[in-house]
Amino acid sequence: MVSPKLGITIVIALVLFFFIYEAEGASYSSGSHIDGAEITPLANQKVNLSVYYESLCQSCETFIIKNLGDIFNNDLIDILNLQLVPWANAHINNTNNSISCQNGPDECELNSLAACALNIWPKVDKHYGLIVCFEFLAIDGRNKNWLDCLDQLGLPKEPILNCFNSGNGTELGKKYINETSQLQPPHSFVPWVVVNNQPIGKDYANFTYYVCKAYRGVAVPAGCNLK
Repeated sequence: MVSPKLGITIVIALVLFFFIYEAEGASYSSGSHIDGAEITPLANQKVNLSVYYESLCQSCETFIIKNLGDIFNNDLIDILNLQLVPWANAHINNTNNSISCQNGPDECELNSLAACALNIWPKVDKHYGLIVCFEFLAIDGRNKNWLDCLDQLGLPKEPILNCFNSGNGTELGKKYINETSQLQPPHSFVPWVVVNNQPIGKDYANFTYYVCKAYRGVAVPAGCNLK
């Protein structure tokens, strides 16, 4: 379990690094699955990386904090369009239009906050740092203290409080749920990681391999040269 002090310290260190970058998040849809190892390259373009997840999923927490964080340490962010998609295992009740989450109301709350963060701060350097902080608190069992993340990262409280308290985060969640429902093939677990419209299945921890294989640009980041 990550201690509160250690968790916040790591988040601050990560976010200070992230703020160097001005990478924009991008929206795109996932297409059909050909082969987990056969990722379609896009010549001289950034590689699209989508992560479909739930906020209180242990494997998602590990992936977002530990594995995905590497993109900021090895220049991989320079060749990526990163899209985080919360609410991946949530369901809409067609009777009353409410949303139920796999791990209960607390997960719905964190999913809503993540959706608000993605909407308010679309730049990866800001929303990723905040979502990482949320996930650290979730690991520590202190997810109700999410306002601490805004204080630690120096982000204004009013925009996200307005989004969360008005229910806009839940409304945004319906968009993410609908997007997830369009995945082909349908996701069978989370985190569900997709590279250039192709899911990489249970090999998601090795996403760097697939990103580097798909990249066709000239400037190869350090992460693609690691042995």
